[in-house]
Amino acid sequence: MKTRAYVLNAPSSPLEETVRPLPAPQAGEVVVEVTACGLCHTDLGFARGSVAPRHDLPLVLGHEIVGTVVEAGSGAEHLLSQPVLVPAVMPCGDCAFCRAGRGNACPAQKMPGNDIDGGFQTHLLVPAHALVSLAGAPPSIALDSLSVVADAVSTAYQAVLRSGLERGDIAFVVGGGGVGGYVVQIAHALGAKTVVCDVHPERLDQLPADARIGVQGRDVRDVKKELHGLARGFGVPSLRYRIFECSGTAGGQLQAYALLAQGATLMLVGFTREPVQVRLSNLMAFDATMAGTWGCPIDAYPAVLSLIYEGKVKLEPFIERAPMSRLNEWLDALEEHRLNRRLVLDPNA
Repeated sequence: MKTRAYVLNAPSSPLEETVRPLPAPQAGEVVVEVTACGLCHTDLGFARGSVAPRHDLPLVLGHEIVGTVVEAGSGAEHLLSQPVLVPAVMPCGDCAFCRAGRGNACPAQKMPGNDIDGGFQTHLLVPAHALVSLAGAPPSIALDSLSVVADAVSTAYQAVLRSGLERGDIAFVVGGGGVGGYVVQIAHALGAKTVVCDVHPERLDQLPADARIGVQGRDVRDVKKELHGLARGFGVPSLRYRIFECSGTAGGQLQAYALLAQGATLMLVGFTREPVQVRLSNLMAFDATMAGTWGCPIDAYPAVLSLIYEGKVKLEPFIERAPMSRLNEWLDALEEHRLNRRLVLDPNA
């Protein structure tokens, strides 16, 4: 079998379209014919060289993948012809981390477009054990739209889950695009008050937020005063503050940290290479909690998909379909902040 792929051969160089052979699947492997692959800021970081993938170049990027299994090695034949989602984080399932329920930190994990070739191609070879069946998707849900579940939606779900958010809590979301928008939707679906702040609040109109706060050019202390005031108005004590930093910027991280208060919880979801200087003693003084979160456990995907299938989390208003053949153009647009929705790329267009 051959695949048409868009390959990164060197940092900051355009991805090159090429047709190349795809190895036959071995035991426990399958070939997925890619229906769609989402475009993420992580892809941009790899493409521009600001972040180095773990796999040596050349490499096919892309980690938000849905498709259909068209070939299967021994032990994976039951997946043939099945529509599947390829999780962005695929743990080995057998190491000390996985046995302890920390598969997201598995040292042997495989991430498409990082550890192995990803979804910016027509066909993909992946381990079968981590795939998520989409056979139960209702007809009203387009298969290609579910590509964003592999990272943007599932990462948001894991962040909310790990924060311990419950009905009646308040979710402060810093950065409402992409993952942050899905944090808002999931927190709302679970019964929390939701407050989202962003430099472009007008982009957030379709989110089920109780408040949308513009932060462009504002002092972090001023924003903190406003958001904490909203929480008091809702009658939510700081013990029930759940803060999600999703902007992936130094300014966003400073803002999120400033929102800490007695007993509050802060989840770091976004990534930036910029250093951030904070007073860590605030964690001690507030008896607060701060944690990072990476990906989503495979066994959590059914719950994520249920929220979508039941209409509690919406995908269509926040995605836009585009041809993969113009991938280099889309990377430029992403870098220049010209994309208001997450692109879902068709490898056959």
